Amino acid sequence: PLSMRRLIDYAFAAGCAGKACQEDLFAILKKMPRFYHRNLLVGAETFDDAGIYRLDNRRALVLTVDVLTPVANDPYVFGQIAAANSLSDVYAMGGEPVAALSVLGLPVDKIEHKTIRNILKGAWGKVQEAGAVIAGGHTFKDREVKFGLAVVGLVHPRKVITNAGAKPGDRLILTKPLGTGVITTALKANRAPERAVTEANRFMGKLNNSVAQAMSTVGVDAATDITGFGLLGHAWEMARASGVEIVIEGARVPLIDGVQELAAKGYFPLGTLNNYEFIKSRADFPKGLSKDMRLVLCDAQTSGGLLIAVPVNREKKLLQLLHRNGVREAKEIGYVQKGRERVKVVI
Repeated sequence: PLSMRRLIDYAFAAGCAGKACQEDLFAILKKMPRFYHRNLLVGAETFDDAGIYRLDNRRALVLTVDVLTPVANDPYVFGQIAAANSLSDVYAMGGEPVAALSVLGLPVDKIEHKTIRNILKGAWGKVQEAGAVIAGGHTFKDREVKFGLAVVGLVHPRKVITNAGAKPGDRLILTKPLGTGVITTALKANRAPERAVTEANRFMGKLNNSVAQAMSTVGVDAATDITGFGLLGHAWEMARASGVEIVIEGARVPLIDGVQELAAKGYFPLGTLNNYEFIKSRADFPKGLSKDMRLVLCDAQTSGGLLIAVPVNREKKLLQLLHRNGVREAKEIGYVQKGRERVKVVI
C-alpha cells in the first residue's frame, strides 16, 4: 500500500484541489488505524519516505512505492526518471535497493508498443545502475500513462535514517537544485529552453546512491528526499517529526539555470501553488522575499535531492565526500534550531 507520506506527496504533485483538499487529506490520514508491531521500526506517523520492517538484528526491509505521470517527452528518459524517483526513498532512509516491481498504467488502445518498451527500458537500466533487480510488476488500464516502482531495500536496523532526528545546531544540506516542477510545466507549454530541460532531466534521472553512501559513512541525524511536497513542505515534515524549527536561507538554495526566468513568467504546476497555500500558515517568510521565490521554494519536485540534517562538526566532511563522489551541487542551505515545529525562511 501507499505510505502516508507517498499518498500525500502524490496528491500534492498531481494538484490536489487547493489548501482545503490538502488539509482534509491530512485529517483523514491522521485518523487511519495504526499498526503496532515490535518489528515495525518506521510506520506512517512521521510522514517519512518509506516504511522500515526489521527482519532480525542485522537486517531491516525498506518498503516504498511511487508512481508518476510523464515529466519528459522521451519515453526512455521518463522511465529513468520514474525509477530514480522511486529508488530515492530507499536512499533517503540510508538503505540499499534490492528488488523492485514495476507499476504501469496505460491507455491500451492509444499508445504504441515502442513507447511502452522504451519506458520500461529506461527504468530497467536505472534499476541495474542501482545494483537491484526488477522481479515483476503490475499493469492496469488508465486514461493516461502512469509509471513507477514498488521498491524493497535493506538497511541495518541501527543505521536507519529518518526525518525525525534533526537536532538544534544541525546544518542542512541540499543535494540537488530546485526547479524541476517549473521547468516541466514550461515544457508542457513549449516554453522551456532546451538547456533547462536537459539539466532538469539530468538531475531527475540521477540516483541518490552516492548521497546515501556519504550519509552512512559520516553519520547524520536526519534526512528526507525533496519531491512533490516541495522543499518547504518536506522541511516542515522534518520540523514536525523532530520537534524543532527548520531555518532555510533562501539566497543559498541552489536553482537549476533558467528557473528564475521561467518562474517570473508564472510557469508553476498546480501542485506548487497548492504547496504554497498549505505551507503559508506553517512557515514564516521575510517581507523582502518575492512571491516568485516563495513559490520556487515550494516547487513540486520529481526525483529531487535529499535534505540532510548533519551535526555541525561533521558538515565539512559530508560536503567534501559528496563533492568527491560527484554530488557537486550539494550545498548548505540552513540550520536547525529550538522552536515551534515550523519552517522559517530568512534572506
